[in-house]
Amino acid sequence: MWSTEETAEYLGIPVATLYQWRHRHIGPPCYRIGRWLRYDPADIRQWLDTQKAA
Repeated sequence: MWSTEETAEYLGIPVATLYQWRHRHIGPPCYRIGRWLRYDPADIRQWLDTQKAA
């Protein structure tokens, strides 16, 4: 599981953009583990594939 910072770095976007996408329900899926948001790398890659098709 990737942190928000690791996910943002992988996608090449600011961390704030991930938070905005999450708030607007348009970004990649994430999980709340305790007080932290975590992203599954497989989910990120799948989400990216759907974005190419859109």
